[in-house]
Amino acid sequence: MSNTDKPLLIKRYASRRLYNTETSDYVTLEDIAALIRKGREVQIIDLKSGDDLTRQYLLQIVADHEAKGENVLPVNVLTDLVRSYTTGMQAVMPQFLASSFEMLRNSQSKMVENLSSFPNPMASMPGFEAMRKQQEAFLKSMMGGMPGWPGATSSPAPETEEEKDEDLAEIRKQLAELQAKLSKL
Repeated sequence: MSNTDKPLLIKRYASRRLYNTETSDYVTLEDIAALIRKGREVQIIDLKSGDDLTRQYLLQIVADHEAKGENVLPVNVLTDLVRSYTTGMQAVMPQFLASSFEMLRNSQSKMVENLSSFPNPMASMPGFEAMRKQQEAFLKSMMGGMPGWPGATSSPAPETEEEKDEDLAEIRKQLAELQAKLSKL
């Protein structure tokens, strides 16, 4: 079993400093978040008590990102999470969330697969291939950093700076459109 197949052990000292046991150096929450975004599993253990603190630190990472304005969780979802702790939903919520993320990964995978499968009756439409590539690039850029998503390890790079700028502008436009649709919901 390689080192990346098992969780990276992070030890928390009494001073609350976090120590990466593989690299033998201290790490921050942002360092841990970067490792997780790259697909690495982590386990954070209190050195003195042996308690597993992973859940608390992962929640802190999410809270820090939310506080910076990187809003992923809508207020109504956060409200429902808080309510679930006072209802019978507490036992069901973890499984529900895990299943929801799995369905999202599967849907995204199928969408990318459908975009790249041919023959497609729309393929003869002028501009279809460019549109398909933009949609695929957009999906990979949105989901590519998450382990288990197609394109998580690499994504096709545009050939020129002009194409990069065009792709980025198109992705921003599509993101703005999605945000507008979500705010209408």
